[in-house]
Amino acid sequence: MSNVKKILIADDEPDILEIIQFNLQSEGYEVFTAKNGDEAIEAAKKYNPGLIILDIMMPGKNGIEVCNILRLQPVFKDTLIIFLSALSDESTEVRGLETGADDYLTKPISPKILVSKVNSLFRRVTSSKESLGMIRIGDLVIDREKYIITYQGTDIILARKEFELLALLASKPNKVFLRNEILNQVWGTEVIVGDRTIDVHIRKIRQKLNLDCITTVKGVGYKFDLQ
Repeated sequence: MSNVKKILIADDEPDILEIIQFNLQSEGYEVFTAKNGDEAIEAAKKYNPGLIILDIMMPGKNGIEVCNILRLQPVFKDTLIIFLSALSDESTEVRGLETGADDYLTKPISPKILVSKVNSLFRRVTSSKESLGMIRIGDLVIDREKYIITYQGTDIILARKEFELLALLASKPNKVFLRNEILNQVWGTEVIVGDRTIDVHIRKIRQKLNLDCITTVKGVGYKFDLQ
């Protein structure tokens, strides 16, 4: 079975695991569960799910630590990750999204809303793959199908959201993308993130590329401008 239909849920509360598992299985997903961070890592390696739902506060390694560990492994670079947490403060949410998560949901959450979020994420990934192509600008090559960045023949590893943000800006060189436009196209309309999240991702892209190719248009947004 394609990993697009595989979902791993990691939470130390049995009732939550059971409810989420039941609702996702009812939608046709193949669901695996883990009770802590270490089990989540092992299950992810074993089943290679298309999406992982991580509780932030778990015994042993917490959700953010698990996300960090998985994102460092190439096989999980493009895996969808949702954080589920009882913590609703903005700093925790921003930290979670900056770690590389695709969404952040606070408990308690309606099973119907969770299923809707999951379906929406999978649809977005499918839609983006259907419009994939290669972007070549000078010595910079962005392969949107393989999620690979190459500059002057050297591969550069970017996190999923960093890649999507760079690909968006580079898709229309010199066009100024508004902050809201970036948020909607990279994070989706259902995910609420602050301006700081965009700034952090832009900074990381610049550092990893070691290339002055993204210009800040103060108070407006960003544009790709490779000299």
